[in-house]
Amino acid sequence: MASELKMVAPICLVENIREEMKVNREAIEILEKISQPVVVVAIVGLYRTGKSYLMNRLAGQNHGFPLRSTVQSKTKGIWMWCLPHPIKPDLTLVLLDTEGLGDMEKGDPRNDSWIFALALLLSSTFVYNSVGTINCQALEQLHYVTELTELIKAKSSSNSDGVQDSTEFVSFFPDFIWAVRDFTLQLKLGDHFITADQYLDNALKLIPGENPSVQASNHARESIRNFFPSRKCFVFDRPANDKNLLINIENVPEGQLNPKFLEQTKSFCSYVFTCEKSKTLREGIVVTGNRLGALVETYVKAINSGEGPCLENAMSTLAQRENAAAVQKAAGHYSEQMARQVQLPTDTLQVLLDVHTACEKEAISVFMERSFRDEDGKFQKQLVKIIENKKEDFLLKNEEESDQYCQKELNFLSKDLMENISAGSFSVPGGHQLYMDMRKKFEEDYCQVPRKGVKAEEVLQRFMQSQVAIEESILQSDKALTDQERAMAVEKALKEAAEKEQEILKVKLLEEQQMKAALERTLKENMEQLEKKLLLERENLLREQKMMLEQLMKIKMDLLKEGFKKKSEAMNKELKHLKKRVKTTESDNDPFITRALGNVGDGTTAVLSAPGKVIGKVFKLLGSLFK
Repeated sequence: MASELKMVAPICLVENIREEMKVNREAIEILEKISQPVVVVAIVGLYRTGKSYLMNRLAGQNHGFPLRSTVQSKTKGIWMWCLPHPIKPDLTLVLLDTEGLGDMEKGDPRNDSWIFALALLLSSTFVYNSVGTINCQALEQLHYVTELTELIKAKSSSNSDGVQDSTEFVSFFPDFIWAVRDFTLQLKLGDHFITADQYLDNALKLIPGENPSVQASNHARESIRNFFPSRKCFVFDRPANDKNLLINIENVPEGQLNPKFLEQTKSFCSYVFTCEKSKTLREGIVVTGNRLGALVETYVKAINSGEGPCLENAMSTLAQRENAAAVQKAAGHYSEQMARQVQLPTDTLQVLLDVHTACEKEAISVFMERSFRDEDGKFQKQLVKIIENKKEDFLLKNEEESDQYCQKELNFLSKDLMENISAGSFSVPGGHQLYMDMRKKFEEDYCQVPRKGVKAEEVLQRFMQSQVAIEESILQSDKALTDQERAMAVEKALKEAAEKEQEILKVKLLEEQQMKAALERTLKENMEQLEKKLLLERENLLREQKMMLEQLMKIKMDLLKEGFKKKSEAMNKELKHLKKRVKTTESDNDPFITRALGNVGDGTTAVLSAPGKVIGKVFKLLGSLFK
């Protein structure tokens, strides 16, 4: 899909109208067409700090996101630009530019907090853009990050298990980049030169003191350290010293810009393109363009409702939508592959069942790849039922095709026989033998017809039954036969008819066994693929929990090193809860996996044990044969 993107300019994704968020449907439709995973880079910062210019450089353009050289902010809401990823063809790059924070024209300052939070929730890389240096004032301006626990819930209260939202945010939140513009200081700490990353880490160290200003900046420091274990810093010189050049910077040739600024910009873009990963949610769930669109709508709806986003609920909403789509996609794949691979009528039932098994396996894989959090197996059981119904339809169609084809061939091959019967050709002495010879020739010709399918014997048997009265009439009128010969002929006919019925019975019993074996394979395949998926999800969950635990331990140790012993000790309870969760997840007897397998196993068994259309006909036929 990335190569097909034709966005020559950004489009508004979320409009900010009178302090209320409104999703732009046109932008959502663009995202819905992107099936690739997305790398989402969002930038926020105070208005008039050059955010849009930096985003245009990521797009490889001078123009795109609108720039404004006056004190009035140009960008309102959140604007989106989807582009092919410059170095990763299997990914799509989504750039999000946000309206400037702290705009004096806004009536409700809380609106800035929602713009900040929304950009954070949607991105895989979150860029905070500021001017000057990272000092107490800059940290105080970043008060939005301290409000996140008030605006966003990681879990619904009913699911709370003692682990704070701030810890849970680690597995939801993006990587953090602080872009410091117009940086004029030397990167030195004491007498030693340091990197921009070291400069950021040093700036985030807590400062002792009870001063409200110190406390406010410390709160921001703690929030950044707690929420964003992956942090990066870039510093940028002024693009140019000439004010006239800065006013129209998008039209200035690179040769007139500060070479160091250009080098820093290229370094920033290179990092984003090479080091940053695609957007993922909890448990390694990959976000594609269409999933991103669904998240936008879910988050904005929650914000407008006044409740605010709950990350766990958003994932549940997304899971319901994606699982329903996964069922349809998997069912469609099954139908498409069956139609492509099966030529009806098949020679035997087993041929059709073998193709069904292969197509069903692929369909389950398609479902497993796209679905997630199908905790009670509801959607997988839906898929089992749909595929079973589709299989039944194929089986019935196979029978119908076979029946029609066999009847057509039988009518053609029996034409001479039926014409002779009508003409009375067998109503002569020795006519019975003539009739039997012609009928035998007809049967031999019928047996040579290829690809008759599963109804071949039944169609023939129906014809033979229709001939019973005719044969008896010819037999009784044949004056060349003695009474004993007639009796022997009748006995022989009855014996052959009984043998034919037994052959058909054996075939149907074999087909019943094949059907049961196919149902057992269905159950086995569903359970095996589900167990494999659940184990992989457990690995992803365990990896996240260990990452959260490692991050919490690091924060605790950092606080201890910086002399904040009480703060460090206050984390013990949360650490204990998190360690307990890790231990539960590591257990081989995971109750969630056992319960999930049990739910799907019971549901699948119930679906497969219900009498199907074809199986019902088999039992009906068997009953008639035993009468």
